[in-house]
Amino acid sequence: MKSPVVKRSIVVAGHKTSVSLEEAFWNGMKEISGLRNMTLSELVGEIDGARQQGNLSSAIRLFVLDYFKSRAMAAMQPDKVPAQ
Repeated sequence: MKSPVVKRSIVVAGHKTSVSLEEAFWNGMKEISGLRNMTLSELVGEIDGARQQGNLSSAIRLFVLDYFKSRAMAAMQPDKVPAQ
């Protein structure tokens, strides 16, 4: 049986690191980075720099969750434009 967690190497702030995430989170990260016209490494670097505690994988999951939650909430309020 294939593991639902996918481990990938990524360069963050000039250093190569491994990040383990479920495929859905990798897909969310790709979508967000594309909308922001930035590389996946740049987006992960931004998340890494802003995290207060915990590991990088958890910080990424929380970031993706918050991003899509904010977009869903904005969609329910048509007078507001979702942040990217």
